[in-house]
Amino acid sequence: MDTFADRFDGGWMRWEAAIEEAQEGHWVRDAVERQVIEDIGAATNPLCGGRMAPFTKDSWHVRIGRIANWAAVLRLAARSGGWVLQPVAGRRPPHPAGMAELLSGIYAVGEQGEICMRQLLTGELPPADEIARAEGFLTGPGSMEDLELFFYN
Repeated sequence: MDTFADRFDGGWMRWEAAIEEAQEGHWVRDAVERQVIEDIGAATNPLCGGRMAPFTKDSWHVRIGRIANWAAVLRLAARSGGWVLQPVAGRRPPHPAGMAELLSGIYAVGEQGEICMRQLLTGELPPADEIARAEGFLTGPGSMEDLELFFYN
């Protein structure tokens, strides 16, 4: 099954696996990987004025658009480094985990934003709790927004 929960859980598992590999010294990012992480942070600035997720005062289009933007940024990042994004729902991350797994995990949540945006454009509102969880995954303390802080260089 490929539900929001499956994508979300798979995303966190990939994130945790990649960060653990890096913090244990098994994955040492090279210059390209470091630059890609910095570029992802710059390209996905949520422009939320310092507010914390969930961004309930913003319209659905803005909220979902922020999430969906991550998918596009991650596709570009993967192409730039030659990494292949893999489905994460219902799959355990491979060992060792590295940049492809990290990007795939984050992408799964961003891609859910694209799915929700297509549904929104047909008049179907997304589940508010799912959007809030995705926002928290991508922005705020301890989230993908703080990605650079989880690596030791």
